[in-house]
Amino acid sequence: MFALVRGVTYATVFIGLVLVFVPARILSASGIVAPAMTGTLQVAGMIVTASGAALAVWCVLAFAIVGKGTPAPFDPPRQLVIRGPYGRVRNPMYIGAGLALAGVGFYFESVQVFGYTAAFFVITHLFVVLYEEPTLKRMFGDEYDEYRKSVRRWWPK
Repeated sequence: MFALVRGVTYATVFIGLVLVFVPARILSASGIVAPAMTGTLQVAGMIVTASGAALAVWCVLAFAIVGKGTPAPFDPPRQLVIRGPYGRVRNPMYIGAGLALAGVGFYFESVQVFGYTAAFFVITHLFVVLYEEPTLKRMFGDEYDEYRKSVRRWWPK
């Protein structure tokens, strides 16, 4: 139960900062306001945002319940999480967050938010390759090597 509370706390801070506060600042600085009418792009944005957010929440729950930890680098899971969305792709939480950001871009029709989304994916990729994967290798050894061989980093097989 405590792992779930820690996971939800971390997710709230991450979501609040990366997925709400920064995009809101980008939109504000760009002078973009909510659309007056809900059109096709807004509906698509809502669907993509909701899908991405649901995937990210599923991942946080998997980390807490299966891994007994959180997505935070300072409180990682105690067990390698390879079930749920992690059985299809190694980084579904980042994919979910990126989809949520892209959905905001569609909803507000904002090139600036799409630019932020692209930067998010580049920074995330570098973080995964340079920090996360070596750390997981050290923590979980051969189990992680087998997982890497069977599940791709960003795209399901």
